[in-house]
Amino acid sequence: MTETGAGDAARRANVVGLGLIGGSVGLGLRARGWHVTGDDAARDRAERAASLGVVDEIGLDPTAEVSFVAVPALTAAEVASDVLARTSGLVTDVASVKGPICREIDDPRFLGGHPMAGSELHGLDGADADMFAGAVWVLTPTATTPDHVFAAVGAIVRTLGAELVALPPERHDEIVAVVSHVPHLVAASMMVLADDRASDHAALMRLAAGGFRDMTRVAAGHPDIWLDICAQNQRAITEVLSGLLDALGDVKQAVGADDRDGLIELLNRARAARTNLPRGAGRPETMVEMRVPVADRPGVAAEVFTLAAELGVNVYDFEVYHSAEGSSGVLIAVVEAASADLFRGGLIARGFRPSVRSLE
Repeated sequence: MTETGAGDAARRANVVGLGLIGGSVGLGLRARGWHVTGDDAARDRAERAASLGVVDEIGLDPTAEVSFVAVPALTAAEVASDVLARTSGLVTDVASVKGPICREIDDPRFLGGHPMAGSELHGLDGADADMFAGAVWVLTPTATTPDHVFAAVGAIVRTLGAELVALPPERHDEIVAVVSHVPHLVAASMMVLADDRASDHAALMRLAAGGFRDMTRVAAGHPDIWLDICAQNQRAITEVLSGLLDALGDVKQAVGADDRDGLIELLNRARAARTNLPRGAGRPETMVEMRVPVADRPGVAAEVFTLAAELGVNVYDFEVYHSAEGSSGVLIAVVEAASADLFRGGLIARGFRPSVRSLE
């Protein structure tokens, strides 16, 4: 452990698994003044992380405020359970499939997580303290997740620059199959197709720039992790692939029949959907503060955030206050004014009594 008084005053965290994401968490926390202890199944990787300043020391700090488990999806539950047994603080993970680990771990100190960020670089060579700036970080609370656990992990994630989204574990897995897992498999398939055609058309790869390069960028990711992802999220991935094959069949038919009306409808719909993808936080004058009285029961804060995600409402900042008596409290969320009525209506429909006020 650090022997200096300054080190002892710092907030303390563990990072278990010092690859691309774990390394980035370590660098991000250290850049914000945390003392980070790190470990990895490969001792040489842990030693390299220490030498690069990714972590302050090697091992597992039993008194750390929070531990991030950044190991492959198939081993995440086992490693997280071990970390829970050996530490007294909160534990979260970064695996991109959440259902299996959240079903296996029944400990109020654990909260599943998934940062939607990455790099074409591998391992510690790609680690970046600012990797999560502007990225979505999904937390997957269950009905028994204590509010203070959700609030604490969410606040730490936000200090790394991420935008917080809360979803039930199974819902998370269904959504990432659409927006992450299948796109990766499609990109890989397109690259294999291009590689096959390149043997017949020498100029193909030289022309494969612009849109094609952007579309297939994710295929440069490390392939090993995708074996675990496909195994653990098999049902959702195969369902989305079936839908994609149906959609491509419709496109093929429209092209083959020179169905210009059908094609322009599809392309316009896709263009509009792409244009409407969420952007970063707006200006303060476009934001409002939503104050939601909540009962002091497990999962209530997560329920509010899960509703926001399902309604497509971005929560840009939040705090949870509980009364000294512990029977009630208030959740304060900052959202865009344009989304306030939708969010307020959804909350009222679920029995909450929110109030709204401008930030100006």
